[in-house]
Amino acid sequence: MTPSPPTSSTGIRFGTAYYWEYQQSPDLERDLDLMARARIDTIRVGESVWSTWEPRDGEFDLGWLTPVLDGAHERGMKVLLGTPTYAVPPWLQRKHPELAVVRAGGHRIPWGARQEVDFTSPTFLQYAERVIRQVAGHHGGHPAVLGIQLDNEPGLHLIHNEPVFERFKSWLAERYGDVGRLNDEWGLAYWSHRLTCWDELWRPDGNTTPSYDLAWRRFQAELTTEFIAWQAALVRELVPEDRELTTCLAYQRPALHDAELSKHLTVTSGNAYYLPQDALARDSPVEITWFATDPAGLLQTADRMYASRRQRFWVTETNAGSIAGSQLNLPPYDGQLRQAAWALVARGAEMISYWHWHTLPYGAETYWGGILGHAMRPGRVYDEVAALGAELERAAGDVTGLTPDADAGFLYSHESKWALTFQPPLTLDGRNPDRDSYERVLATFYRGAVDAGLQVAFVSQVKRLPVLVAPALYCLADEPALELEDYVRGGGHLVMTFRTGYADEEARARAEVAPGPLRALAGVRYLEYSTLLEPVPLHGLGKRDVARHWADGLELEGAEPLARYDHHHFGRWPAITRHRVGAGTVTYVGTLPGRELTAELFRRQRPAGLVTAESPQVTLHSAVNARGERLWFAHNWSDRESTVTLTARATEVTGRRQPLPPGPLRLAPFDVRVVK
Repeated sequence: MTPSPPTSSTGIRFGTAYYWEYQQSPDLERDLDLMARARIDTIRVGESVWSTWEPRDGEFDLGWLTPVLDGAHERGMKVLLGTPTYAVPPWLQRKHPELAVVRAGGHRIPWGARQEVDFTSPTFLQYAERVIRQVAGHHGGHPAVLGIQLDNEPGLHLIHNEPVFERFKSWLAERYGDVGRLNDEWGLAYWSHRLTCWDELWRPDGNTTPSYDLAWRRFQAELTTEFIAWQAALVRELVPEDRELTTCLAYQRPALHDAELSKHLTVTSGNAYYLPQDALARDSPVEITWFATDPAGLLQTADRMYASRRQRFWVTETNAGSIAGSQLNLPPYDGQLRQAAWALVARGAEMISYWHWHTLPYGAETYWGGILGHAMRPGRVYDEVAALGAELERAAGDVTGLTPDADAGFLYSHESKWALTFQPPLTLDGRNPDRDSYERVLATFYRGAVDAGLQVAFVSQVKRLPVLVAPALYCLADEPALELEDYVRGGGHLVMTFRTGYADEEARARAEVAPGPLRALAGVRYLEYSTLLEPVPLHGLGKRDVARHWADGLELEGAEPLARYDHHHFGRWPAITRHRVGAGTVTYVGTLPGRELTAELFRRQRPAGLVTAESPQVTLHSAVNARGERLWFAHNWSDRESTVTLTARATEVTGRRQPLPPGPLRLAPFDVRVVK
């Protein structure tokens, strides 16, 4: 069943997760009134409390949520109601201990956190269907309910339970037909791994074959998609047709293919957490964590969400206060909540919802700060949220239906990510592999594009954008390689990095001169490459910088050198080259360059617009609203005043709507100004 498109809403939904069942002294009327004053129009409820919905096996308590729904409806607020399947009750884990997820190595995950169960089990699905039918069937038709969130942050574990492994063997048999073909495709003559029947397939726990690991991860992601699709079909039977279907995605989950999963939703939702305070001053090194550590990381998160369905999305979780636990207490500076919200809106968010309303006095997330702190009194954070809510409300007509602009497309490959998790090209310390190699390469070039003033869209296939970036596109089939050639010959600018095209769709290193099918297009070849245990000086494009982690031994075959290593050995090879093909160009980057040189690769592609900026602390983004008007979002991420330049008359959306003449436009510290 193909889900209906999301219903349109006026402006940006403004929300928070609200769990009055967690509070020691709940005061529903006061909470809802405070939310209404802050212009909060959407609350998220119910997804984490299966044991409250069903305290004992088969005994349901559904009425406790009714006052929340009624109170929200009285105030014109909408509710996102969650199915509670990701946090199972104690009685279920005691009754069916066999449902516990088995990790690699055979150890069962002990109960006491969340997402500990094998959600593919028919036994679990029976209990899950029962509670979903009760909750969604009872409350899904309430007039306050905007939509249903299916589960929460799916794909946390690679599930090694025996029934899952048996399903994997059947999945392989359907995909490859017979073990003879599997032997050939995976190269199982190596180390005497040839199979004579499917029952001889070894478990993934001790696997060392790259193609096996890639297939295992593809299979696990399909299981996650299948689970959410099952819930979507079930819930669609229970609620009115106009209810949205979504789930909150955590994009770093190992068993997740967000684009495939999102086909079963009406709107994509996800987490947009970031480290505030000085991390948002744009000077942080690239870090790979579950939260963004600089403005580019926050923008990258938003662009990934937009890419899941190629349409506007909901941010169902972003931080209001400090995140990351008791050891790291960093509430945002004045203005940073507003900055983050407008950045997400600029890149396509149509809901900003905070995790969460009140800071919990107990539990694993005691020190995840909400809009209200432990004292449950409005303070600075509440005041900033309220001011932002009022600003978003004033701007509603201008920000309805925003479609973000894009100058550069980044080809995102789940298969390359999974393959380079198993066999990473980068090292953390000269000894241990960097399992985040793919994301590190991607984030480095994404930030370079942002530093150069470009706007990015993530794509899964070749798109006709002015710039297309293939960051560590390791698993590359022949057909996409031909599409890249057509793109360049048609006038596009392709930027490809080391490891692009090195393997095929089965994660097999190609038995040909690298970069394999892209060799003629790139105008270079290489027969060797090296890890860089220390940074190597690099010069080119008018910049001096350093090369880190990697060096391809590039030999020119028509390309021209753009940057070289200053090194007694690596200096024989160019680090970055450019090749003109047809009406387009290819830039090949054989290393991981520093920030200055990475930005310089993209700087010549920066388009002209209504607003221009020269300060490295300022970003500019644009989007077109439902009326066809283009809005520009100027962010000053620093603690110092800055300016941008208007090239024509404009009106400020975030101000008093007075005409602004061409010329300088002041940005206060940690400021945002939106003009059209």
